[in-house]
Amino acid sequence: MAKPIILILGAIPILAAIFIVVPQLTRPEIQSSTVNSEDIMTLQYTKEHLQKISFGLTQSIGADTAEVLTIQNDGSAVYSLTKNGYSQPDVKYQLSQDELTKLKGLVKETGFVDIPDAVYQVKPDATNYEKYGIQATLNGKTVHLQWGDQNASQEFVPPIITQVQSSLDDIISEIIK
Repeated sequence: MAKPIILILGAIPILAAIFIVVPQLTRPEIQSSTVNSEDIMTLQYTKEHLQKISFGLTQSIGADTAEVLTIQNDGSAVYSLTKNGYSQPDVKYQLSQDELTKLKGLVKETGFVDIPDAVYQVKPDATNYEKYGIQATLNGKTVHLQWGDQNASQEFVPPIITQVQSSLDDIISEIIK
């Protein structure tokens, strides 16, 4: 009798995950029809590759790569890269009107700036992981979020955060190619 109950209890988190992931995969692109010309948005996205370094009795976490993408309301973007402690020259980029409208639509339509400021904790035993941060301002309302990649995170990072992260990573990929 105990085994069926354990199986049912074990299936609950799996079903919950399916109910969260499937709508995200099947949902069409975010509509940008809610974006108007008076919307003012700025974004600052940081991505750091962190490693835990052991010095015998003590440990330290250090970033061997840090990337910063800043996007202004007019679509101008600046990408900064620091690798092994050395800053690379900044790369300036201009987002197309379509890219900017999609990004504004994603932030506005999903209520991204209504997410409470949060720092999603990383597992204490994580040794090699990515850490992300976003500061988004839309029409004067600002949200600050920090999280580690899902494998290193102690907490569940909401899909809307990872969706915005993915969009910003795509922009970075386009800038550095």
